Formats: sequence, structure tokens, C-alpha cells
Amino acid sequence: MVCSGNICRSPLAEQVLRARLADLGSIGFSSAGTFAGEGERMPEQAAALSVRFGGDPSAHSARYLTEQMVAGADLVLAMARSHRREIVELVPRKVGVTFTLREFARLSADLSEAELAETAARGGSLRGGLAEVVALVASRKGQSGVPVSAEEDDVIDPYRRSDDTYERSAAQLVPAAEEVARVLRAAVRGVGA
Repeated sequence: MVCSGNICRSPLAEQVLRARLADLGSIGFSSAGTFAGEGERMPEQAAALSVRFGGDPSAHSARYLTEQMVAGADLVLAMARSHRREIVELVPRKVGVTFTLREFARLSADLSEAELAETAARGGSLRGGLAEVVALVASRKGQSGVPVSAEEDDVIDPYRRSDDTYERSAAQLVPAAEEVARVLRAAVRGVGA
């Protein structure tokens, strides 16, 4: 998960996904920021949202996004289009596995769990199955023919803003993270991991 400072959106997404898929233990999650201050903690409002949605913010420490992090990831989820662009500029070969969080959720929303599991099974292993599922979701880009605005793909940045803005940000982020969790759970089931 990638955002700007790695203290609000990306750690919340990481922690929600970790909580939703904790029983699997077979998928790792991490987050970083495009201009993070190393070691910074989550603001009180972001930490409270994490706890409310089942996450654990206690160990979070902001990290700066590196080429090595992106290169080692099988799926990279940005909180905004600007982050997605920076990720792809950093490691161009990751363009096919880099989405905004809300974009990935939108593109996968009408894929059934059976279809996701069947697709993952073709991968033969957990990593291969996840790659198959990510490729399936990526293949759906641009199919609607209707342009999507940044407001539909981006998660609003709540940093140093009102509590209402934190709530609006979470209202965009959490359902998208839950959809990603659904997709990943179906993929894991498909490969029997």
C-alpha cells in the first residue's frame, strides 16, 4: 500500500487487509510513502480508525517507498493516481500490477469468488495464482468505455484535516480494502494454500 506520508491512508489499508486476512497467514502486507518521514507514527485519528476497523496501529512506523519494495511486490495498491504514477515511474515493469486501491476494487467487484478461485488455480502456486488473479483484474482496465475521474479512484487525504475528512477518507478506503480482501481470499482458496 502506498500513499504520501505513510501515516494515514496506506497504513490503514495495510492494517485493514492484515486484519481481514489474518487467518490465512500466507500473504504479506506492507506500506510505504512517496515522501514519508521515516519512523513517524499514525495521527490519533488514523490510529483510531484502524482500531475501529480491526487493525492494530501500535507497531506502525512510516517508511519511504523504495525501488526494492516495489520490485518485490506482487500487487501494489496506491491511495491516489498520483502515487500510482510515481510507483510506475520508479519501477516501470510493475505497471501491470499497480492500481489505486479503489480502482482495483472497482475492477474486481463483479468477479465471482468461483471465477477468482478458478483463475488462481491456473497459477499452480500461491504466487502464481495471485499473479493470475491480478492479471485478470488488470485485463478489465478500460473495458467500461466510460472515463473514471480521480475522485472515483483516489482516497481523499485526511492528513491535518477535520475529523469529518478522516471519516470520509475511511468511507472510501475501507470498503475498497474489504473488496481486495475478498479477491485475495478467493485466490488463496483457489490454490489451496
